[in-house]
Amino acid sequence: MKNFIAVMALALFSLMAGCVTAQNPTRSTQPKREFRGAWMQCVNGMYLGKSSEEVRNMLSSQLDVLQRARINAIMFQVRPEGDALYKSSYEPWSRYLTGTQGQAPADGWDPLQWMIEQCHARGMECHAWINPYRMKTKGTTALAANHLAMQHKEWIVPYGDLYILNPALEVSRMYTCMVVEDILQHYDVDGIHMDDYFYPYPEAGLKFNDQAWFERDSRGFTNIADWRRDNVNMLIRDLHQLVRDTKPWVKFGISPFGIYRNDPSEKNTERGSATRGLQNYDDLYADVVKWQKEGWVDYIIPQVYWNFGTKAADYGVLLHWWNDFCSNRPVFIGQDVERTVKGQDPNDSTRHQMDAKYQLQRRLPNIQGSCQWYAAAVANNPSNYCTILEKVYHKYPALQPKMTFIDSQAPKKPKKIKMRVQDGQTVLYWKKDRTRKQMNKTVAYVVYDFSADQIIDLENPANILTITPNNAVVLQGDFSGHTIMVTALDRLHNESEPVHYVLQ
Repeated sequence: MKNFIAVMALALFSLMAGCVTAQNPTRSTQPKREFRGAWMQCVNGMYLGKSSEEVRNMLSSQLDVLQRARINAIMFQVRPEGDALYKSSYEPWSRYLTGTQGQAPADGWDPLQWMIEQCHARGMECHAWINPYRMKTKGTTALAANHLAMQHKEWIVPYGDLYILNPALEVSRMYTCMVVEDILQHYDVDGIHMDDYFYPYPEAGLKFNDQAWFERDSRGFTNIADWRRDNVNMLIRDLHQLVRDTKPWVKFGISPFGIYRNDPSEKNTERGSATRGLQNYDDLYADVVKWQKEGWVDYIIPQVYWNFGTKAADYGVLLHWWNDFCSNRPVFIGQDVERTVKGQDPNDSTRHQMDAKYQLQRRLPNIQGSCQWYAAAVANNPSNYCTILEKVYHKYPALQPKMTFIDSQAPKKPKKIKMRVQDGQTVLYWKKDRTRKQMNKTVAYVVYDFSADQIIDLENPANILTITPNNAVVLQGDFSGHTIMVTALDRLHNESEPVHYVLQ
């Protein structure tokens, strides 16, 4: 893959009136490890008309709220349509950032670098969210001179108001790999993330014009739909291998549309769910099941944005389907914040659907977390959604789910815990590990607190005082007789053995 790229040169209690009452989950529903993500998009235009400082202030405010809600991963949109919210070696600055494609931020700001620093300082992962094929949307009226569609129109397939990078072309896969390699080489991201835009969403009366390429090189396929799926399969396989070759600790994840395939007859549930909607397999040519079976993705986040009771796509039906048939890799659930709080609990008309959704999600053994659509919606706290996360479902910090198929070796444990009193505060600090091996590098520490009469239990997240990137913690309050235990986390959140300190 490296040579290939080189050749290319590329709790809550009862809340206020009109709110819901959240039940306090038992310990079994409070996992120590859980993915808690949020998508932070640019295509809604929230940056437009603002200075870089104003955008930074807005995003900082959102991140502060998300941190209090114990969100531990941000999916940051950096390539919406063949453009960039970072210093790309190949593509123009995005119009979604400055209003004009190709125009850089006036103060030289690099949003991706800034977001990585902000996330890591808050103990969050930062996944660079890209779109592989979409090159122009309806609202884009002018393309920069160095945009791919201006330089290589022969690689583009128009589809209505969209420009799509032709998935049939080997050069399209190679170019996309170049873009991802560029991000990996220049940014300390924790993940490369793609959403559900592969082949375009079908529109009535529009045909995707790739018949000539199919006839020219069918690769033995007799059905154009199978050929299209194979086009996408090759991209996913190549991108996954590129990530492994370049930075093996970086996760490669996909957020597919919430329905894999429809099977309204309910006679072949492995083939599809009892739903009636847009399909990954048949409409977007995205064979998500194959990707996770082959190990070409490290996680999937199906966008299950519907509610319980939605006739065409019921939330419960879909969660059970993804749990049962797509668990060779970690599965997290995409949650629609605004739609959830507008839905009525199926068993209690005075409540919205958040509790019912989370209780089902936590009961299913192969669902290991969720991702919120979208970050600003969480920060806006509609019907106390964010408050319920903070006080109930994210009451305690959580480590990332294990990914032993990437790496399972734990880092060295912290050394030499000491105490000092500084400005009237008790500070515990310890020695940082200086390993140069990136796979074993310590990126954070878990600090556990146990009172004198408490059983030591490192699996109960209620005992986690904090997860911090710093090698020190300030103990506020009376910790006399307490035992503090500290473990180290590497890039994939493998956890070391603990070291302890007893306060007198």
